[in-house]
Amino acid sequence: MKTSLRVPAAPVNRNARAAALPRAGNVPAAWRDEVDRVLINDAQIARRVRAMSREIERDFKGHEMVVVSLLNGTVMFLADLIRHLSLPLRLDFIGVSSYGSGTTSGELVFTKELRIDVRGRDVLLVDDILDTGRTMKRVRAKIQSLCPRRIQVCVLLDKPSRRVETVQADYVGFTIPDLFVIGYGLDYAERYRNLPFVGVLKPEKIQI
Repeated sequence: MKTSLRVPAAPVNRNARAAALPRAGNVPAAWRDEVDRVLINDAQIARRVRAMSREIERDFKGHEMVVVSLLNGTVMFLADLIRHLSLPLRLDFIGVSSYGSGTTSGELVFTKELRIDVRGRDVLLVDDILDTGRTMKRVRAKIQSLCPRRIQVCVLLDKPSRRVETVQADYVGFTIPDLFVIGYGLDYAERYRNLPFVGVLKPEKIQI
């Protein structure tokens, strides 16, 4: 039976199922000065992404989907996710900027618009992390205004303790506590995206 993602004041979404957070691993020597610990290693990510792909294939069977990915943090997750999908799909990107060099969110700016017409089509909206929900709420509303048949949201990481908007995902890789995470596409000041794991940045490396 699926585990539902619960968000305060929002309806339960029965499609979302997050994997249990794995035990922390050892930080590779090259990153020990900057990474406090490995939260999710590459093997654990790979297993979960394959499982999510199977869930998506089952739910979108019989329909051509448009995968809409948020730039830039989704790149690694997106690539691994769609290579396991055997369904017909189209791929497009939407650019959104809400973080500067620090850790607090600022004004949301759309930096790239969709090129594919999603009217009447099934959309899978992919993001790396769902935390406050502000970005996802704005992006989902923007795509909804283009009249798709339906929108499903897929995220690698969910941080429900940070939620300020009643937004939830339909497919969740891992639910994590309120930690500043980097790697596997996630950055701090445009660094660390190339780490093959999700790690926790050392507090002294964060400049507020």
